[in-house]
Amino acid sequence: MSAYRSDLQAPNGPETLAAPPYLSVVLPVYNEEAALPDVIEELHQVLAGWGVPYEVLAVDDGSTDGSVAVLRRLQALEPHLKVVRLRRNFGQTAAFAAGFDLAQGEVVVTMDADGQNDPADIPRLVEKLEEGYDIVSGWRLHRKDPFFTRRLPSLIANRLISEATDVRLHDYGCSLKAYRADVVKNVHLYGELHRFIPALASRYGVRIAELPVNHRSRTQGRSKYGLSRTIRVVLDLLTVSFLLSYSARPMQLFGLLGFGAAGLGTLIGLYLTSLKVIHGYRYKIGDRPLLMLAVLLIFVGVQFIVMGLLGELIIRTYHETQGKPIYYIRDVLVGEAERASASEEQVAVRGGG
Repeated sequence: MSAYRSDLQAPNGPETLAAPPYLSVVLPVYNEEAALPDVIEELHQVLAGWGVPYEVLAVDDGSTDGSVAVLRRLQALEPHLKVVRLRRNFGQTAAFAAGFDLAQGEVVVTMDADGQNDPADIPRLVEKLEEGYDIVSGWRLHRKDPFFTRRLPSLIANRLISEATDVRLHDYGCSLKAYRADVVKNVHLYGELHRFIPALASRYGVRIAELPVNHRSRTQGRSKYGLSRTIRVVLDLLTVSFLLSYSARPMQLFGLLGFGAAGLGTLIGLYLTSLKVIHGYRYKIGDRPLLMLAVLLIFVGVQFIVMGLLGELIIRTYHETQGKPIYYIRDVLVGEAERASASEEQVAVRGGG
């Protein structure tokens, strides 16, 4: 039992629905009617037995089967279950984002609704989080998936993501993760960036841990992913790499490319000019491909520099018009003298009231 559990009990004994949830479980659902009854029941058994106030947000991502009907039926039996219905299929990232926005708990745990994630791992993840981490990511150490179509592409993708983002995790694709709510609510998701949440949150200075979790074979339904997902992951990785490294300073990227291209074009031009000067007017450079390459590189370099300037204007507009901070405070530590002074001021205010 974790050290904080006694503080999470409701005043009159075990947690009740009136107690604010400490834990929010976000469960994206898409055509999982066969697996949902077992998943929800198992979640309830684990969390109710753990004794922490909780809520389960099942976000239906436009399912075309009977998933919503199953969730409504389960909701009558499980009062901690909240069903969120999206108007259409927006994708898993959107489902996670909707769950994060509606979550009321201090800790948010995500997991799949297909039954392959084990709810029994949730207490372990949260307890690891309470050791001082902001994100604890599950690692499917013994993954029960086909090797060539699922595990091998995932292995390659995880290595690429770790190298590109410098946030080294063995299993970015594992949906079973625990987050502090104040961290995950500040990560803006779009596209298919849900698997990159630890990397995106790293720019806030978060502490990340990884914990081996149980992974089970799929017994109901079928997988929604295939080899084509690997290509999308690589494309999303380019976006994430840019966001992490140059989102606040695009001129440093585009300017570097621009000066590099223009500089190379200038050197080629000077080389051709020197040949013309050395060999005289009879030496023709107008029909040489190198001349066209030099002109092209100079034009491309100028375009990159202009793109960098436009990017700087967009970033300035983004931060100033929306009041976006360029820093994030973890906490403010004060000394004993300042705390004593604050206490005296509070007493004086009460006395003068």
